[in-house]
Amino acid sequence: MNSPQQSQPRRGQKLLIALLVAAGVISGVLIMTKSDGKKSTATESHAGHAEESGKKEDDGHGHGAEGAGGHAEEAAAKGPNGGQLFADGDFSVEMLLSEEGGEPRFKAWTLLKNQPASTPGTRMTVSLTRPNGAKQTVNFALANGVWTSDQPVAEPHIFEATIEVQTPQEAYLFAFSKDEGRVSMTDAQVQSAGITLDASAPASIRSGLQFPGEIRFNEDRTAHIVPRVTGVVDSVSANLGQQVKKGQVLAVISSTAVSETRSELQSALQRRQLAKTTYDREKKLFEERISPEQDVLQAQQALREAEIAAANANQKLLALGATPSAGALGRFELRAPFDGIVVEKHIALGEAVREDTQVFIISDLSSVWAEMSVPARDLPRVRVGEKVLVRSGAFDATANGTVAYVGSLIGEQTRTARARVTLPNPQGAWRPGLFVNVEVVAEEVAVPVTVASSAIQTIDEKPVVFLKVPGGFVPQPVQLGRTDGKRVEIVEGLKTGSSYAAAGSFVVKSEQGKGSATHTH
Repeated sequence: MNSPQQSQPRRGQKLLIALLVAAGVISGVLIMTKSDGKKSTATESHAGHAEESGKKEDDGHGHGAEGAGGHAEEAAAKGPNGGQLFADGDFSVEMLLSEEGGEPRFKAWTLLKNQPASTPGTRMTVSLTRPNGAKQTVNFALANGVWTSDQPVAEPHIFEATIEVQTPQEAYLFAFSKDEGRVSMTDAQVQSAGITLDASAPASIRSGLQFPGEIRFNEDRTAHIVPRVTGVVDSVSANLGQQVKKGQVLAVISSTAVSETRSELQSALQRRQLAKTTYDREKKLFEERISPEQDVLQAQQALREAEIAAANANQKLLALGATPSAGALGRFELRAPFDGIVVEKHIALGEAVREDTQVFIISDLSSVWAEMSVPARDLPRVRVGEKVLVRSGAFDATANGTVAYVGSLIGEQTRTARARVTLPNPQGAWRPGLFVNVEVVAEEVAVPVTVASSAIQTIDEKPVVFLKVPGGFVPQPVQLGRTDGKRVEIVEGLKTGSSYAAAGSFVVKSEQGKGSATHTH
């Protein structure tokens, strides 16, 4: 039988064995976890992290190995082929974005203990996420020890990326980002530059045909005033640009023709009065059987002739635009035919004028014409009664109207027909001579994604919208659709609710141009 002193050491040995077994289990679990899948970045390896960079590596064509925020990394390792190196233990991947044949593509090399290695059965993919939320998965094919992406990587090269390498033994994950073309601007700089932010949103866009046009006088409400008599100007009371009322005196002319016509009228009136008195006397004498009926008939005939002469003289005076009595016999007053504005004046005090001299032009600008030129091919879609939208070319103003006239003839030189729209102009904003765009509305459709027209800029002859991201803007290529001049449909490249630079986007483009001066292909 063992003594108590001998049993005590055996219990201690059992406890030590249990601790060693537990440590072995934990180590096994950790090893299995590592072999199932690893996510590593340049920071977790001797290469450093791509997003904490401070130095830009150049790949020979303007694409550098950049980190988040546009900073290159100080500790980032550069591979033997000039690409960015990512490592996890003995395994590493060199990634390079290069351009061959006009298309930027990824190239990669796998290394084991810093030596080229390509284990059969290995697969490589890169997943890209762009600022607009678009995702792209790029697969790689191995040839002669070089992994090449199966599809080009569209510019701008601004994205967050994950490299996944699956070997027969293990899986590796590496993360990096590129900010090529990012425009760095603080909120204070955005505000001081007058850049307005907006969000892409659904909208209704009118589609139709647009024609150049010009605002003209409404000829139905425009008067070319001539004196209709020869004379000398006594006074001018209307000035250029003055608003006048119907019947208002514009000028006074002394005319011998008016004086003669007015004298003729007064003489005719006097003869008519005398003939009336003679007829009344002869009629009374005939009724009293003193005078014969023949005398009454002669007096009646003379009265009728005097009345005709007086009426004729009065009509002559009215045809000249003069009144029967106006003080002086030769006084002739030019009056406004309707309410309007004096748009032209060719008369001065003391000037001798002829009867056909155009001395005033008065137009009622409460309505104007918008005239446009319609090519022959578009005439079937421009008909009287069609709705149109008239937009000013000089300021932000629009007006709705309908086509009032379409010409029946096509010009020999222009090969276009004239058409016009009558526009109400109560505020006088539509001034004759103003250039406009006349849009014949074909239909109005609702589109899911639109931006302000001022947001569209062009880089390398391609339309872009500058998306707002933390710390600045990034250019986002877009495919444009319909537009009504104010909003533009985005067919591809943008999602609803994306914040972008609307007014002042040209300022962002100019800053982007400065930053990309060294980016060449």
